[in-house]
Amino acid sequence: MGQLSLKNVIKTFGQFEVVKGVSLDVNEGEFIVFVGPSGCGKSTLLRMIAGLEHTTGGDIVIDGKRVNDLPPVKRGIAMVFQSYALYPHMTVFENIAFPLRVEKAPESVIREKVEAAAKILHLDSRLKQKPGMLSGGQRQRVAIGRAIVREPEIFLFDEPLSNLDAALRADMRIELTRLHKQLGATMIYVTHDQVEAMTMADRIVVLNAGYIAQVGAPLELYHKPQNTFVAGFIGNPRMNFLPVTCTGLNEGGVEVVYEGQKLTVPVAARSGLAGERLMLGIRPEHITLGAGEVTLDIAPTVVEQLGQQTIGYAALPGLEANFCVVLPGDQALEADIPVTVGFRADDCHLFDGEGQALERHITLASQSPLPAA
Repeated sequence: MGQLSLKNVIKTFGQFEVVKGVSLDVNEGEFIVFVGPSGCGKSTLLRMIAGLEHTTGGDIVIDGKRVNDLPPVKRGIAMVFQSYALYPHMTVFENIAFPLRVEKAPESVIREKVEAAAKILHLDSRLKQKPGMLSGGQRQRVAIGRAIVREPEIFLFDEPLSNLDAALRADMRIELTRLHKQLGATMIYVTHDQVEAMTMADRIVVLNAGYIAQVGAPLELYHKPQNTFVAGFIGNPRMNFLPVTCTGLNEGGVEVVYEGQKLTVPVAARSGLAGERLMLGIRPEHITLGAGEVTLDIAPTVVEQLGQQTIGYAALPGLEANFCVVLPGDQALEADIPVTVGFRADDCHLFDGEGQALERHITLASQSPLPAA
């Protein structure tokens, strides 16, 4: 099992509404990631699913059963927190075994389950050691092992990699993805890091100010964001937004003009757009050196050379945010040296005055998560 349904879930603290009517269905065996900026309600939503916070309104249903009034231990879930919360005086074996001892499980069952979890997590040789002798990644695996032995229907992860350094985070992303495939369990994972979301999720739930902004597969959110918030949040560096004016509709899509340059963006046309101010979106990685269907002359104020990529930031008239370009690492880009860059209309996104996207005319080749970075 492991099916979860959220039905118009609301959470308020006093007069402040944190979660504002969230509805979502999670299928058995899915890896779902809640992502969004700090304060968007993602951790609060996870804690309500776990039973650590009461709901103000709505229903939480696990495997067809309403669990709003059930304590955490009765919900068939196990939660892994940002902090490892290990007992420093206990061995790895005893830390993993702790929830089974609380349930007064037989010693033979405890040993069998702990050893099985340790094998899955590659902790076989560490069972007699104490947490102080382990690395951060190994400690987090012990915390995950403690969840595994409970054999929950749903695993809940609340930013479990935030305390790890960059290399360990990359390793643990791979470990968690492998673990999900091995166990086939439903997993719900909270993070503010959109790279974690893109590399691990079957579906991503993007939250903004207590609402769901969009739900979809990683590549769907990348290629077909439904609004400017999702377009700007998914992708690193963030999407560039340029103000344009709609000059008409044609068979190819919507015709717009930017700084005297006309282009037809291949999106679904909508009546009443002519003459309207719209927002053109172009991702930094879709910009190239040299002229394009839209050509810009920029002088980067900051250049970041990462080896694989070179990232440049420049100020453009009328834009509050920096205009960003991402080029291959072997292409020359220097601070304060003017260059010409361009991009194609086919790579552009278009948003109306309310920030809602006009649907792009593209077919996604794959809905699977992006490879781990």
